[in-house]
Amino acid sequence: MSYPVDLVIRFATAADTGSILGFIKDLAEYEKLAHEVIADEEAIRLTLFGDRPAAEVLIAEVGGAAVGFALFFQSYSTFLAKPGLYLEDLFVRPVARGQGVGSALLSSLARIAVQRNYGRFEWSVLDWNEPAIRLYHSIGARSMTDWTINRMTGEPLAKLAEQWPHPVGTT
Repeated sequence: MSYPVDLVIRFATAADTGSILGFIKDLAEYEKLAHEVIADEEAIRLTLFGDRPAAEVLIAEVGGAAVGFALFFQSYSTFLAKPGLYLEDLFVRPVARGQGVGSALLSSLARIAVQRNYGRFEWSVLDWNEPAIRLYHSIGARSMTDWTINRMTGEPLAKLAEQWPHPVGTT
């Protein structure tokens, strides 16, 4: 794989909050989910760079301009008894696609997983996103067709939380 000679992959800092939000909005637009984005810079700064960061972010830059990002966090495999790396979002702006930026971000994430002795590296992809699926298969990823993702948000999540009537420790 060849990469742009001036491609840099680096960890994001709080100064990147606006860029991260921009990438999130661009990704949501691409996935036809822009109506679901409620994130703002303050929430991103608090949740990614506050006292208890919920995730980490890599920024891809070409010529000093941010052209891609990957947001990830630690997961855990009970079967392996090891942490894992879960990639929540990866996005490369159209101007930088086809140049190896996405592959470089994925390779950087794999390197982080190996350096941290994680047992796996996982992510989800929309079933209609053929370019991403081709990229993932080309690097050796395999689709887990025997698993179905489940999600709860909003009212169903709140309703389920109320079913257990007792406090659960402190967080």
